[in-house]
Amino acid sequence: MFLMEYNIALQFEDGVTGFIKCEDDETVAEAAYRQKYNIPVDCLDGACGTCRCHCESGSYDMHPDMYIEEALTETEANDGYVLTCQMIPESDCVIKVPTSSEACKVSKSVFKGKLQQLNVLSESTIHFGVEVNNPDALVFLPGQYVNITIPDSDETRSYSFSSMPSTNQAEFVVRNIPNGKMSTFLSDVAKLGQDIDFEGPFGSFYLRPIVRPTVFLAGGTGIAPFLSMLKSLEISGAHHPIKMVYGVTNDADLIEIEKLEEVKKNHDWFDYYTCVASEESDHERKGYVTSHVEADWLNNGDVDVYLCGPLAMVDAVSHWLDTSSLKPSNFYYEKFTPSEQ
Repeated sequence: MFLMEYNIALQFEDGVTGFIKCEDDETVAEAAYRQKYNIPVDCLDGACGTCRCHCESGSYDMHPDMYIEEALTETEANDGYVLTCQMIPESDCVIKVPTSSEACKVSKSVFKGKLQQLNVLSESTIHFGVEVNNPDALVFLPGQYVNITIPDSDETRSYSFSSMPSTNQAEFVVRNIPNGKMSTFLSDVAKLGQDIDFEGPFGSFYLRPIVRPTVFLAGGTGIAPFLSMLKSLEISGAHHPIKMVYGVTNDADLIEIEKLEEVKKNHDWFDYYTCVASEESDHERKGYVTSHVEADWLNNGDVDVYLCGPLAMVDAVSHWLDTSSLKPSNFYYEKFTPSEQ
């Protein structure tokens, strides 16, 4: 007899994400404990509310007759809150757990692999790929990042996946910083076949279900998580338009345009603009990303906005949204500083 099995992402407060498999007619709490994830739970009868979490995406069965009002109100249930001791998934799900991974005794996943790709995309950008030893365990949400150990050191750098989940190779697009430790390694030392380790995934910046028009705003190597998202959406599809503005400082910083063009060509739900901040640029669009967001993209506020870029860009976009007459339904962002590169 064939049994269904669903992937459940447990998103902890400290940014760590754990993944479990949930079988037919198995509650999330049962599946978690079977796989040694000690998420909060007490009575297992839907009476205490200890296991209350929020389901960000996915479908499930959780009949109100199986728990009491004191444990979960009707309003909370309608807002996506669940009791994991009674929740039976009917699809893959993402669940926010209101505690840290450490409190749940969840260890970070460590991946070991070998450097299989190394390409200089521009003077400011490097692409590399790591073929991991345990590809079946390489599960993450598009948009998340990992901490990569600089070989022959105990230092790490945080990089978002530019590849999609469930592939043998993890790929990254990173900034090449003069005299940066990881940049120096990739530029001057690294050799194909060399051992590379990383741990994760981390982060609450990841692709949610596309339930309304969506705007992606990328700055510099902040394009990386959006490449992962778009690759995943090419498979799952999107029923609402997705618009992107990709901004950089100089013309040479624009990378991976051919991949954006390919998505645009093959899928009518996607379109994008690029812009360059430098006054010396000959690019057709100058300035910052906020100057190139079309008014109709914001859909009178019924829009989800995703942003990934340097700290100054995140602050500027946040201010732009705060002073706008149209507030987006959701605003998700990830910011980075040069030290992380």
